[in-house]
Amino acid sequence: MRPKPSDTIAAVATPPGRGGVGIIRVSGPAARDIAEKLFRSPRPDFSGLRPYRLHHGTFHAPGGRLLDEGMAAFMPGPGSYTGQDTAELFCHGSPAVLAAVLGAAYALGARPAEAGEFTKRAFLNGRLDLSQAEAVAELIAARGAVQADLALNRLTGGMGEAARELGQALADLLAGICLAVDFPEEEVECLPREAFADGVAAAVARIDALLEAGQRAAPYRQGATVALFGKVNAGKSSLFNALLGTDRAIVTALPGTTRDYLEESLDLDGLPVRLTDTAGLRATDDAIEDMGKKRGLEKARRATLGLYVVDGSTPFAPDPEAEAVLAELGPGKVLAVATKADLPPAEPAPLAALAGRGIRGVAVSSRTGHGLTGLVAAIRAMLTAENGPPEPDTPAPSDREAAALSAARAELAALAEDIASGIPYDLMGVRLETAAGLVADITGETTPDDVLNAVFDRFCIGK
Repeated sequence: MRPKPSDTIAAVATPPGRGGVGIIRVSGPAARDIAEKLFRSPRPDFSGLRPYRLHHGTFHAPGGRLLDEGMAAFMPGPGSYTGQDTAELFCHGSPAVLAAVLGAAYALGARPAEAGEFTKRAFLNGRLDLSQAEAVAELIAARGAVQADLALNRLTGGMGEAARELGQALADLLAGICLAVDFPEEEVECLPREAFADGVAAAVARIDALLEAGQRAAPYRQGATVALFGKVNAGKSSLFNALLGTDRAIVTALPGTTRDYLEESLDLDGLPVRLTDTAGLRATDDAIEDMGKKRGLEKARRATLGLYVVDGSTPFAPDPEAEAVLAELGPGKVLAVATKADLPPAEPAPLAALAGRGIRGVAVSSRTGHGLTGLVAAIRAMLTAENGPPEPDTPAPSDREAAALSAARAELAALAEDIASGIPYDLMGVRLETAAGLVADITGETTPDDVLNAVFDRFCIGK
């Protein structure tokens, strides 16, 4: 059965697992009634849940059985998160307790909330635009301060405001050319073609600035993959452990210790990275090691950045399999790392040989920590080199919003050509209307249901 916005919904709003506090959220017309049937106050003068107040008491099943001790709050619509009457029940964070209280709410008439349904109701009730609603999911999923800042910029309306300003500029252009379409026989003042072209160019410039901000934010929002590859005993696993700050990979003097790739998450000053340690490269008759080596090479080929790890204390000798990865990634996506900098360097130095091929390099010692700070800075610089870091106060569109902006830009670019070609105003208005509709999709003013469902399906249940 299709969910109705008039249903009263309930869900656990805190993460799965045990914790000090667990929150159950109830939203809809019956939220207050359900909460007051579940909640009992020890105060003799208690007459019901007062709006925007925390009340201490106990929670009981419909039959009267005690379920928990906790707090309850009620927020009447439209001044709540969803825009509807909403109650929140603060319980002890035991999964068993939360399940019991939630089951009692269902027994009193609530139904289980779907993924993102609370935020979807906030959107449908005008509490958030679609860009802000997307930002809620981004903020929940943020793995670092930069990701959180990007999401907060959109949550506070930065992207929506930029889209509305752009939409208004397009509406003004459309109003200007409509004079010529609606009053063709009248001598009315219409937007001259030169001014029309300037207005279109200004709109394209606005879109370009937003798209550039999205490109700057992409590595921070989506994260990057960094793969270590190179010969056996080059020091990859030691470097992997040093970057993580923990002994995640087994390190021995025996070649071939790493037989499969290992992956861990790493935060590089706000830039989320998926770090991969791959099996060392060498000729082997061991089928398992060979399989692990091939899987590792595939990871390196698909990485955002490859760290070519070489032994800085041994003269450099090219490896055919490593050379294939270097050729596929290209110099701009490879950083050479010469390990064992605490030992006497080889002559000629491996990094000098690779520098002659346009590959930047850093010397480190995983044992002493020498050069690790510089390596982290170099990795971060290479991952953000194309566009630079995001501007903190500039709205950065999501992938969905960037696709809408790119499509609108294509319409405006074609419109600029039409203006130069002398196409009649009534025909040019179609492109302008299409571009305006695409921009309106950003805030959800004209977004179809399938797009809305795709946005909210990515949410967690309690939000």
